[in-house]
Amino acid sequence: MTTETLTWTTVCPYDRLQPERGVAALVGDVQIAIFRTHDGALHAIGNLDPITGAPVMSRGIVGTRGDAPTVASPLHKQVYDLRTGECLDVPGVRVPSYPVRIRDGVVQVGTRPRS
Repeated sequence: MTTETLTWTTVCPYDRLQPERGVAALVGDVQIAIFRTHDGALHAIGNLDPITGAPVMSRGIVGTRGDAPTVASPLHKQVYDLRTGECLDVPGVRVPSYPVRIRDGVVQVGTRPRS
């Protein structure tokens, strides 16, 4: 088993993120939606809506379904688990999810290097 290292990209200061709102960031050539939930947790998913292909996920409605932090697409309202990117309304549909962390008060998103 090989272990790939992540490339961490600085996005913004943590305190610039508003709770229950998303922001879009360009990480390399990938649009990523970053969310800060009401409890202060961070989540990062792809910004492209997998149903329509539109770059709108960062504008979605943040909420919960059971214990799962979620975002609803602003276009057709499909709900996605922010932890995994899995669509909770349409089986087999998902949006990519990315590791996210805070280092010295700054939000960073992890991506795998391209070969």
